[in-house]
Amino acid sequence: ETEPLTSKKDVSDCNEGEDCKENGLLVRNPKSALRLVEDGNKVHPSQGDKGEAAQISNGYSGVQSNGMGEVEDAQCTAPAATTTTTTTTSTTCGAEGQQQLMELEDRETWSKKIDFLLSVIGYAVDLGNVWRFPYICYQNGGGAFLIPYTIMAIFGGIPLFYMELALGQYHRNGCISIWRKICPIFKGIGFAICIIDLYVASYYNTIMAWAFYYLVSSFTAELPWTSCTNTWNTGNCTNYFSKNNVSWSLHSISPAEEFYTRQVLQVHRSNGLDDLGGISWQLTLCLLLIFTIVYFSIWKGVKTSGKVVWVTATFPYIILFILLVRGATLPGAWRGVLYYLKPDWQKLLATEVWVDAAAQIFFSLGPGFGVLLAYASYNKFHNNCYQDALVTSTVNCLTSFVSGFVIFTVLGYMAEMRNEDVSEVAKDTGPSLLFITYAEAIANMPASTFFAIIFFLMLLTLGLDSTFAGLEGVITGVLDEFPHVWGKRRELFVLGLTIVCFLGSLATLTFGGAYVVKLFEEYATGPAVLTVVFLEAVAVAWFYGITQFCNDVKEMLGFAPGWYWRVCWAAISPIFLLFVTCSFLSNPPELRLFDYNYPYWTTVVGYCIGTSSIICIPIYMVYRLIITPGTLKERILKSITPETATEIPFGDIRMNAV
Repeated sequence: ETEPLTSKKDVSDCNEGEDCKENGLLVRNPKSALRLVEDGNKVHPSQGDKGEAAQISNGYSGVQSNGMGEVEDAQCTAPAATTTTTTTTSTTCGAEGQQQLMELEDRETWSKKIDFLLSVIGYAVDLGNVWRFPYICYQNGGGAFLIPYTIMAIFGGIPLFYMELALGQYHRNGCISIWRKICPIFKGIGFAICIIDLYVASYYNTIMAWAFYYLVSSFTAELPWTSCTNTWNTGNCTNYFSKNNVSWSLHSISPAEEFYTRQVLQVHRSNGLDDLGGISWQLTLCLLLIFTIVYFSIWKGVKTSGKVVWVTATFPYIILFILLVRGATLPGAWRGVLYYLKPDWQKLLATEVWVDAAAQIFFSLGPGFGVLLAYASYNKFHNNCYQDALVTSTVNCLTSFVSGFVIFTVLGYMAEMRNEDVSEVAKDTGPSLLFITYAEAIANMPASTFFAIIFFLMLLTLGLDSTFAGLEGVITGVLDEFPHVWGKRRELFVLGLTIVCFLGSLATLTFGGAYVVKLFEEYATGPAVLTVVFLEAVAVAWFYGITQFCNDVKEMLGFAPGWYWRVCWAAISPIFLLFVTCSFLSNPPELRLFDYNYPYWTTVVGYCIGTSSIICIPIYMVYRLIITPGTLKERILKSITPETATEIPFGDIRMNAV
């Protein structure tokens, strides 16, 4: 029920909210944002006692308003109770105030605290924990690598992880609209994050499609990558696990490698990035099924995805434990463990080791993808996100460490069977470590079919909850930014998003799709995400202000972050990010996959892909300054000043934090 303001003070009093001149309405809503209840009676502020009514007993400053709708709030959002009935009167300024009210009334929350924790753990613990950390660890000094890894986690990764959880929980917005409440000129960061997430979805799910192909192929009495008698095998195929005495030569190729390259990927039918070849219909069907699972897991929001992660986040730990016990009982397992943990202290003097440690902890914890902001925004306001940050980041790091034992006990077994050094067996990196080396070891264990099925199921579940999280970052960001368009059409938007991601993945499903996956993995996300989080840390620490941010945390948790967190957020973490970004840009990776050396022009293409996301940030800055009225100085000041207040819930009371 609405009626125009007829008081002489109806418009003129909104001196700092200019849109009140057009949109000022007196809105009567029995579910008003502010309900002041004391001993069962409503508060009736009048012209004389409005200051008294504005003070709430919990110490927060309420919004001041008189009975005629006079607004004294700088944001022109002044809810107040004016009658003795259960109806309260709320004056809001246009669409923005209505949008904030809708967010408060309609925003869902996690059904249980454990749903949130499992979702964050499932997001942080992904395929990279299984293949990337063990390889990075033994490549950079074994046990000695744990020193720079731990230091980078304490001073870089965990503070950024905690910062994003706190921002999302306090402001209760996705990666785009949250910048209205922090520093509007940096809103382009939100759009950049969404583009990065779409790039990740276009190649990450293809790796899961490979795992799904392996899973389906595992339901046989004899695994297809154990012999050299298949149609895809070549004359160089050598099965050194056979009972016959077989000599391993320089040209020998294992049946597991030929199954991966010639049957699953079919890279032999492509000449490289300039001739990708046709699309593999088998992988297309696998990917279609994966996106179907993803859609029906996230289409209803966190209340459904929060239940799915009970399986996808816990199942990998059960399988890791089984594989760890099995690996430890294999002959030669001790050789792999020794190679994994034997410290090379000289490595600590190399800059590359510290860069790898910083990059590993950063990409493992995963700030900068909008996921932590989105997930935390569905928390209750007083949830202890500080404790959550410590628990989830510790679980993530320990999972990476234990995964190393799972991988290297098997590599030691492989070295024992080949009669080679572990370093020769551990040459494969990235997905090849899982799909060739580990798959081959499993195939030659007793009960190989069982272990193959549970291993590739584990890979699928590891990837699925990370995909849930990445897409939720985009969904929450867009729905919070455009609630009037998509607020009530979440299922339709999620369907459109999954279709776009599927179509965007078609290039990775070609015979040369593995080359595309490698290119996107190295260039589309790495430097772009580092740049995004660096600017995010600078915006929060130096524009929004460390003091203001710490006050926000205190309002949620009841205690303010200590000097350690303040120093990390203000100086150490941005320097940490700048260090990793500059190291990457100064020494771009030389890409090589199998026997294919990437041509020089792929570096240019890679940087163009990476730049296509972060270019949103300067473009929006320019756009913002152009549309803001006033002199240049006034435009800059308005652009770095939060536009809207954050509503602080206190029981049934909601207040504006200005």
